[in-house]
Amino acid sequence: MKQGITIQEQLKDLRTERHLKLEELAAATKISKSALGNYENDELKEISHKNLVELAKFYGAPTDYLLCLTENRSPQNTELTELHLSNDMVELLKSGRINNRLLCEIATHEDFVTLMTDTEIYVDGVATSHFKDFNSLLEELREKVLSEYQTVEEDTALKALEAMQIREEDYFCQVTHRTWDAILHAIREAHKDDMDSAPDGSNAMKLIKDAKKALAVPGSYLDVFTALMCKQLQIRYEKLTGRERTVLKNVMKKTPAYKDSPLSRMKRR
Repeated sequence: MKQGITIQEQLKDLRTERHLKLEELAAATKISKSALGNYENDELKEISHKNLVELAKFYGAPTDYLLCLTENRSPQNTELTELHLSNDMVELLKSGRINNRLLCEIATHEDFVTLMTDTEIYVDGVATSHFKDFNSLLEELREKVLSEYQTVEEDTALKALEAMQIREEDYFCQVTHRTWDAILHAIREAHKDDMDSAPDGSNAMKLIKDAKKALAVPGSYLDVFTALMCKQLQIRYEKLTGRERTVLKNVMKKTPAYKDSPLSRMKRR
């Protein structure tokens, strides 16, 4: 999951959140469909001040939110003193050492309050006396069975009484673990289709994304391979002339990377 999102992603998320097509957003904001589409493209076109204000007004969000300068959709700021955050916590959030967006998703999940309640009960020792009383009662019953009936050690009923004793740590580990698992599973499911759910620096995810775009290039697999290499070299393949593409493909055809690639032995339908 990424630490932050781009302006293009922010604008697209806001539009799809309202289930709007570009045409519908254009009609509502009086901004051309082509301009709105450009704002959501990989290579961001500069947004005019007028259009930025119009989009912010339409979505009911501050311009800083649209520009990814803040993740707070509400324009009001909350004083740190109201949040009861320690200096160490503030420094951690500012350090960039953790994914603050993921932390926010965890903390706002519906089961997180349950997790915190169970954690607080354990940390404060609220249930400690109840566990002690219950275990003491079982031990008393066990001792009574031993003294009155002299049950052999392998006796099933006696073993059951012994096994019924509960360690407070084990109980709360199981309880919090189930809740924690549910939270993580829900968040993972919510992001399973995100192409950018891996960290920003994930070369593998970037390569997969580039490869998907390259496969859409018409022509032979040599065209696909050349388009992919252009992407890695930050050359816009679609902007090359026919002659430039031919020259580049002839060069690529001679590279070991293409010769050893399965693409060199495949033909596109």
